[in-house]
Amino acid sequence: MMQQRLRKRIEPSINGVSAGTQLQQQIAALSPTRRVPILRHGALLVWDSQAICEYASELAGAGWPEDREARAVARSACAEMHSGFEALRSQWPMNARATGRRTPPDAARAADIARIDQLWTDCRTRFGVRGPWLFGDYSVADAMYAPVVLRFRSYGAQLGETAAAYVSTALADTHLQSWIAAAVAEPWTIGYSEIGT
Repeated sequence: MMQQRLRKRIEPSINGVSAGTQLQQQIAALSPTRRVPILRHGALLVWDSQAICEYASELAGAGWPEDREARAVARSACAEMHSGFEALRSQWPMNARATGRRTPPDAARAADIARIDQLWTDCRTRFGVRGPWLFGDYSVADAMYAPVVLRFRSYGAQLGETAAAYVSTALADTHLQSWIAAAVAEPWTIGYSEIGT
């Protein structure tokens, strides 16, 4: 999504991946960390979501807020997303095609959701005057939090007014809608992401 926003034509590819053990083997053959996402751009391999966003931003000369303070907060928010919210990630795996899933309450997950609500509300309140995104204009922070938006869509999360409005903005975005449509069209499922009733 970040690449599409920055109008850089770095085409994603899925090399006929399959489910289960075969999928893991295919990822391992492509990625030194045995994880996705990875970006291959010419001979260059970039194997981390935050590094991929940084690389795409450097190519485009855009992607971060112009204001230094906003940019510092955006980078902090991205780093927090990248390394935090363990309970949310483990209990609500990203499943872009799932909706209406419910899981038992959990205090640690509720604390993660409350922190995200607080963070998004703070970003929108302090830096969001130029537009509907976390820092006004679409930024790397919005790309990094897209998986959280999708988790909230899949499993439901009670959010305050500002954070809920942000989720609505993100879900209405054409690029995120394309991502959801691509997930729905995938012929495989990943077992561990099919949780909830």
